[in-house]
Amino acid sequence: MRLRQLREELGVIDEQLAQLADEAGDMGIRSLVSETPGASHEYHHAQAHADAMAKHRAHVLALITDLEQRQDVLLDKMAR
Repeated sequence: MRLRQLREELGVIDEQLAQLADEAGDMGIRSLVSETPGASHEYHHAQAHADAMAKHRAHVLALITDLEQRQDVLLDKMAR
């Protein structure tokens, strides 16, 4: 059950991360074109959100990997 929930959460995270990364990329281009401090601040703020989501994704992926490994060990023990 927990593994399924984490996989579903990972799917949501992937969608959000794609959107945040696109938004940060757009703001990065805007900051280069406009060359204003406000645009640069918006870009860095958007990039920080994308970076935080990427970090959260890595954490959830590590949890999934750990649970899958535990599950494999338990299945191996049951097969003996």
